[in-house]
Amino acid sequence: MAESGYNPKAISKKGAAGLMQLMPETAAALGVEDIFNPEHNINAGVLYFKRLKDLFEGDVKLALAAYNAGVRKVKMYKGIPPFKTTRYYVKNVFKYYEHYRQQMNSDLNQP
Repeated sequence: MAESGYNPKAISKKGAAGLMQLMPETAAALGVEDIFNPEHNINAGVLYFKRLKDLFEGDVKLALAAYNAGVRKVKMYKGIPPFKTTRYYVKNVFKYYEHYRQQMNSDLNQP
């Protein structure tokens, strides 16, 4: 939701594409055959995020910041870069996470 609003054909102003808003170079490096194919895009986006999470030793906020702003920026600023868009992105992803977590718990508790 935070990346593409669930639009598999979404393209950002900077050229990121698909549901997970992968940059074409990143998608190619991850072996994506069709960046607009939801299965290919999501699998690559999840793999990329896992690699970022591993790189930042499990720190989800730093991994999210790197997903949004790039690894170099996170390392250069030694944390979440001071960009409004990146800070908003990290906060927004956690907001969506909490919303969907609560919805799932509510659904599981229905008789």
